[in-house]
Amino acid sequence: MEKEGFFVENKLKDIVQTVILNAPIQKVWENVSTADGISKWFMPNDFQLEEGFEFLIQSPFGPSPCKVTEVDPPNKLSFIWDTEGWFVSFILKEMGDKTEFTLIHGGWKEADYTLSKANEKSSVIRDRMAHGWEGIVQRGLRKAIED
Repeated sequence: MEKEGFFVENKLKDIVQTVILNAPIQKVWENVSTADGISKWFMPNDFQLEEGFEFLIQSPFGPSPCKVTEVDPPNKLSFIWDTEGWFVSFILKEMGDKTEFTLIHGGWKEADYTLSKANEKSSVIRDRMAHGWEGIVQRGLRKAIED
């Protein structure tokens, strides 16, 4: 859509989930930057903390190919997830003996775009994943870190 000479994109907004964890940043980092740690609160995977490393996440729709795009210990980890142009970032911020953890899941296409693996519209999958990420971050990650 053109509007006054600018291209206006109709893409869906990023999913953002933030939680304050009762743990030092290094403990949180170890749980979000290792294959074992990520398996505890997210999904099974063969992740390695190395920029450019290609790995698989075992999702409900089958193996999802991923690639590490940014590593900045203990503050940020980003990777491309699956084949739809998604990216996921874990951002950690030290708050004394606590850690603020923010997950961003972006790269969403237009609302009516049909995602091939799920055979659903992007808007439907984004809404499902937003609810899923809420539980994964607010309960799953908290339990993995604080228990």
